[in-house]
Amino acid sequence: MAIADALFRCGFPYIKTLGMRRVTSGVVDVAPGSDNLVYVLLRADIPIGGCCVRILNWEDEDLGTIGSTGVGDGNFQWPTKLLIDSDQNLIISDEGLNRITVMNKDGSFISKWGEYGCEQGQLNRPSGMAFDKDENIYVVDSFNQRIQKFTKNGDFILTWGEYGCEPGQLNHPWGITVREDGDVFVSDWGNNRIQHFTAEGDFIKQFGNSNDNEAQLNKPAGIAVDSDGDVYVADRQNNRVVIFDAHGRYVQKLLGDSQLMGMARQYVRTNPVVLRLREMTRLDDQKLFRFPVSVTFDNENKLWIGDYGSHRVQVYQKDAERLQPNELEPPRNSPKLVIN
Repeated sequence: MAIADALFRCGFPYIKTLGMRRVTSGVVDVAPGSDNLVYVLLRADIPIGGCCVRILNWEDEDLGTIGSTGVGDGNFQWPTKLLIDSDQNLIISDEGLNRITVMNKDGSFISKWGEYGCEQGQLNRPSGMAFDKDENIYVVDSFNQRIQKFTKNGDFILTWGEYGCEPGQLNHPWGITVREDGDVFVSDWGNNRIQHFTAEGDFIKQFGNSNDNEAQLNKPAGIAVDSDGDVYVADRQNNRVVIFDAHGRYVQKLLGDSQLMGMARQYVRTNPVVLRLREMTRLDDQKLFRFPVSVTFDNENKLWIGDYGSHRVQVYQKDAERLQPNELEPPRNSPKLVIN
């Protein structure tokens, strides 16, 4: 499906919160599965859960974990990104172990690839990953200041990038996503911007680093793109998620709307100390994002946000209709929407 010429944007309502501290401590990524389960990648110290994949359902029930902290096969040290392939296997990048791990949904180890280094195919703090239409994997090779592309089995295909702040250069990039037409978007963490490339790594444009305060990013982390071409960025240090259109224009921001649901509600309801503290606390701040680091857009128009600092997942629903060019007037020089 081609990107939308224009959209009739009706809203982006909050619909759900999953997880809580002690169960989903240190959420770094979220992958909704085709089995109606939710796979939550966690990065935390061992006393509060360690590194693993926590499995939840839509009713916010804890169904167990996959993997654990360590250096052996099936272990993680500093996991960052989780993909689910067409075989329903989990593919996880690990910055601490400089490798990619593949496991099945039963928790069995399948394979691993990658090693520390700066040569082609080697990795230094791999962070974001994204599939192309053929299930090749783009990997953000963060400390090598580059993007590498591999087959799903880890065979090297191509690479691009170098350290710097000029267009096309990178400064400790974090996230990556691939649009349906094959174009690649990278969250350039150290340069506080998003860069748009062709599938082969040719620079197209950049955005998120303008003088517009609403659009200005501060340490962008995870990134996603939907079938309309809208781009979603976890703007970590600004504690928000920013939405840009297919042309890189700022659309809106999400600040967090979490409500007490599922396991968190049950925990609070049965804990007298927490009940008293909640009774004495202003609740406005409790709903907001705290250092969001991941965004995932699914095929049901739901946006899943890894709310790292609050140890939970917030879910939103996009409500928009595609418009044809003949349904709109020509563009105006000074657009301003007035609500009567």
